[in-house]
Amino acid sequence: MLESCADPSGLEGLSWLLCYLTTGKHIAFYASFGTVALLLAITAPLALSFGFAGAAAARSRFLPVSLIGKTYTSIVRGVPDIAFFLFFVIALDQAFEFVRHKVKCPDWPDAIRQGNDFVVCDAAKLPLSSSPQWVHETYGFMLAVLTFAIVFGAFAANVLYGAMKAVPRAQIETAEAYGMSHAQAFWRILVPQMWVYALPGLGNLWMILIKATPLLFLLGVEDIVYWARELGGTKQARFTDFPHGNWLVYYFGALLVFYLFVTWGSEKVLARVMRRLSHGQATAGGEALRRAGA
Repeated sequence: MLESCADPSGLEGLSWLLCYLTTGKHIAFYASFGTVALLLAITAPLALSFGFAGAAAARSRFLPVSLIGKTYTSIVRGVPDIAFFLFFVIALDQAFEFVRHKVKCPDWPDAIRQGNDFVVCDAAKLPLSSSPQWVHETYGFMLAVLTFAIVFGAFAANVLYGAMKAVPRAQIETAEAYGMSHAQAFWRILVPQMWVYALPGLGNLWMILIKATPLLFLLGVEDIVYWARELGGTKQARFTDFPHGNWLVYYFGALLVFYLFVTWGSEKVLARVMRRLSHGQATAGGEALRRAGA
């Protein structure tokens, strides 16, 4: 906060607004936009990795691997996102602590499950109670990232599996007839061509991922929705130096502009990538580009 803002009661007009917008909570609000951007930057490639692994497993010739890929895709896609987020984060956290408990406290005499309580030794807790606050926040954020990646990875797997099926089978057979192994044909023929079929679905999935970032609020991460609700609510003079009425409409309006800007920019980028991938492809998009250049 600026030095001139030490006594908010003597401020008015633009000076009051400037001091109000530079409080510690507002700085945290601005930083939370970076939290959302970091979530997207980490989750997108991680979810794509889960999706590619799931799609490759689903089309495997080895039945157990194929069943694993199809089961992952079907189960995760069939569970509502909110229910999965609220359940899986708790289950994942307890699974980590359970493994650490067995390793670090093998002589623990009490049961871990005590009714509705999950009790482990202090050394097994994640993070440790003595850890600084940033460790707790980072751990919660990484759990959220992993949960997002698993959920959206299942949808990406379904998209990529369909894209793999869209590549003409004759091309794979021709590659194998020329002496390529099944793995070589997969990596050299199928994978390079499938992206043009997958990109529309992956683009829609990216948009859904952007719109799903407010679920961080449900997972206990102090994201932009958390701070918008915290700062926009009615503030009375006895609780704050900057009292104001209910300003939720302004804060959530700012979030509306932010998400519209991000999705608009994403559409522009995806259109350019799709145009680039369509060059030389035997698809409707590729044919349109060929005719436009003729």
